Amino acid sequence: MDEKHQNRKKDKYNPYTLIILDGRYYLSFKDSRGALQSIEIDEVLYELFNRFELEDISYFNKLSRHIEHSELTEASLNERAFCKPESIEEEVSRNMEYELLHRVIEKLPEVQRRRLLLYFFGEMTYEQIAAIEGCTKRAVKFSVDIAIEKLKKDFGTF
Repeated sequence: MDEKHQNRKKDKYNPYTLIILDGRYYLSFKDSRGALQSIEIDEVLYELFNRFELEDISYFNKLSRHIEHSELTEASLNERAFCKPESIEEEVSRNMEYELLHRVIEKLPEVQRRRLLLYFFGEMTYEQIAAIEGCTKRAVKFSVDIAIEKLKKDFGTF
């Protein structure tokens, strides 16, 4: 049975790899010139290296979890959040835009305002609005399109 512990997470300070090949135990590593070297070792030494490597991995995993938990601050938690919180500046800017939008909508003629609000905020189709108001779909679409053009024009003047 050939066995190589490739799936183990290696520490950069652990330059060797343990291998069992045809029932023989090997320790491989790169020498100072970067050449791969393999030496045969006995089973006892192999088991010592293997246990040390497992303990080393366990230690680094615990250390990594400790560092991760100790660095949990409000900022790091916010970075991990799916929906990141807005900054105060973003929230104020968004609120100012909403207020401006509401003021501009209030300036629209009543029919255009009602149809625009039903279409965008009431999530109704042109057909549904037309059925409620007893008019054609084309009339509703025309009113909404005109309202949008006025909003674009008025929004730019504020």
